[in-house]
Amino acid sequence: MINFTLKQLRYFEALARYGHFGRAADACAISQPALSVQIKELEEALGTELFERGARQVRLSSFGEVLAQRVRDILRSVDELADLARASQNRLAGRLRIGVIPTVAPYLLPRIIGNLTRMYDGLDINVRETLTSKLVQDLLEGRLDTAIVALPISEPSLTEVALFEENFVLVRPDDDEGKPVPSRESLREMRLLLLEEGHCFRDQALSFCNMRSALPRELLDGSSLSTLVQMVSAGIGVTLIPEMAVPVETRSASVSVARFESPQPSRTIGMIWRKTSPLAKQLLQISEVVRQCADKMPARSGSAVRAGSD
Repeated sequence: MINFTLKQLRYFEALARYGHFGRAADACAISQPALSVQIKELEEALGTELFERGARQVRLSSFGEVLAQRVRDILRSVDELADLARASQNRLAGRLRIGVIPTVAPYLLPRIIGNLTRMYDGLDINVRETLTSKLVQDLLEGRLDTAIVALPISEPSLTEVALFEENFVLVRPDDDEGKPVPSRESLREMRLLLLEEGHCFRDQALSFCNMRSALPRELLDGSSLSTLVQMVSAGIGVTLIPEMAVPVETRSASVSVARFESPQPSRTIGMIWRKTSPLAKQLLQISEVVRQCADKMPARSGSAVRAGSD
């Protein structure tokens, strides 16, 4: 009979995900030697090597590749059993793992966490801020309970709840204050600063300007909205940012903010979670809290969407 523990499976999944003993050990909050021992014991129990060990990283063996997907399914099912028990209590408590895209997290997250901790005593909120593609993957593999993203995601196994619409504004140097707002056609002729590849906000800005993702020479990349706004302040070009970011990102920059004529560029922000999640009812309640937090932000004039609508 093969004997191994659930803890060993979690360590295996972490090492498969990070491909590095040190990073996997940090993620599991154990020492690297302890992780190595547990992985070795799992390999001995299964009678085969799960990883190819190199000097700087480890890679899954052929059998390890097959096992990794099975283990993720097992761990997701185990986590959903715990969620099922929590859901039966008809109150939200314990760990809640929320993912948020970078163009939302700094502006909306403090309000969300503040409201949730006041409303739900005993709620332990864990936050992951990263790109949409990574959030969706973490959600599908059970490492997150829910995520706040720009919709649509169009993943059949996920529930999508639209929360609010948000317009984009044009940020340009102070000297451009009062000048006519350029059309989307004119923006294509300007030095437009955008977030680097992988950000959904970049794709939305390019779509508004009717531009391909391949960058012409006059477009420049930035790693954050803050970087883009400071580059505009230095006279390097112009950029688009969501309305919720205006109070934070423009307060220390010599820039002017202008709104486009209708139809204005915009995005839909919403929450997603697995359709199989036992916490679906509680997550729908949380989505209403998120919507209310966004609706009270002074810089956002977009219309709210009733929670639960598609």
